[in-house]
Formats: sequence, structure tokens, C-alpha cells
Amino acid sequence: MRSARLWFVVLLMSFTALVLHLRGDVDRVPPSRPLSELPATIGTLTATDIVLDPEVLEVLGKGIFLNRMYLPEAGVPAADLSARTPIGLFIGYFPTQRTGQSIHSPQNCLPGAGWTFQSSGVTDLTDPTGKRYSVGEYLITDGKSTQEVLYWYRLHGRSVANDYKAKLYTLMDSIRYNRTDEALVRVITAIEPGEDRIDAHRRAVGFADRIVPLLPAYIPD
Repeated sequence: MRSARLWFVVLLMSFTALVLHLRGDVDRVPPSRPLSELPATIGTLTATDIVLDPEVLEVLGKGIFLNRMYLPEAGVPAADLSARTPIGLFIGYFPTQRTGQSIHSPQNCLPGAGWTFQSSGVTDLTDPTGKRYSVGEYLITDGKSTQEVLYWYRLHGRSVANDYKAKLYTLMDSIRYNRTDEALVRVITAIEPGEDRIDAHRRAVGFADRIVPLLPAYIPD
């Protein structure tokens, strides 16, 4: 099954590359605000930017990246695990994928960074208009800590959990709109010792609900 999926992705990406070559060399990229201007304060959390290593940037490719840890304000009671646990936010935005650059799925990147998957699935969020959409959800561990992860692809007003659906939408929109811009959004938070996973899940979803309305200004619809 995994081999079949790999060949499907290879064939899809090859066909996409051919279509993009035939369409020309320039994508239409709508204007947007720089990712660095995304608010550094979300609710009661304030961000610290984390610089990505050059080796990581080389693997990620020619995109625009935001990598932050949102930290709770001082004075949160030690017993309040959910309120005092940081939340990580990573956004990788590719204005074009025409040159062969493409977004790396967390299913490939996280194991390469030493994480293993304990479970995977999808969960539903609601956007500001009341529309429901699905995001990927992982439980990962490196043997020392366990993390709750939400991730989704955002492209042209859509939020997509599935890697293959995101590739198909990119292909269709490259033909219809001459656009290949796309972003990956990832929210991650530790499950503290003695904390139930459901509490970490709620923390991650609550943070995601806060940032979703902000994204269209930085990742164009």
C-alpha cells in the first residue's frame, strides 16, 4: 500500500511538472502580507521566533517560513497544565512550486527528525464563517516527550488535511488559475506528565481556531 501511494505521488508530481512546463514559467501570485507580521500575541500567549538551521532550510527548499513558540504569560499557576504549556507554530509558504520545489509532508519530515508516530487521524475545525473542515492530527514521541500535532495545507481559500488531495488541488488550480502557491500550517504542543491527551488536543485546537481567521492576509485565498 505504501509503495502504491509513493508511485501515485511520483506520477502526480511528474504530471504536474509537465503541465506547469507547458503553461509557461511564471505563476500568478496574489499579494499578501509577510508571514513575519503574523501577530506575536495570540490570546494570552506571546511568541518567540525560532531560527531554522541552514541544513533544515536546505531540505525545506525555496519557501517562506515562520517558526515560533508561543509562550504563556508569567504567573500562570503551576497546576494549570493547559495554560502554562507552550504551543509551537510552523508555517511554510511556497509562492510557487513550479521550479520543482514542493511542500514536505509531516509524515516524511517528522520521522526524519527522530519522531515516531503513535497514532494518526483527522479532526474537524470550524472557520469564522461556520464552515467545517478537516485537519490532520498526530500523536508523536521521540522517547523523551510526547506531542500533539495538528497540520493542514492551505491553498486558495481551502484548508486540506490529506496530502494527496492537496496535490490534486494544486494541479487543478495550476491549470485553471495559473497558481501553485500553497502553505503548510502545523500546530504542536507537548502532552505534559500527568496530562490527558484530550486536554492537549483542546489546547492545540483552541490555538488553531484563533489563527485560522488571520491566515488569509498572509496566505492569499
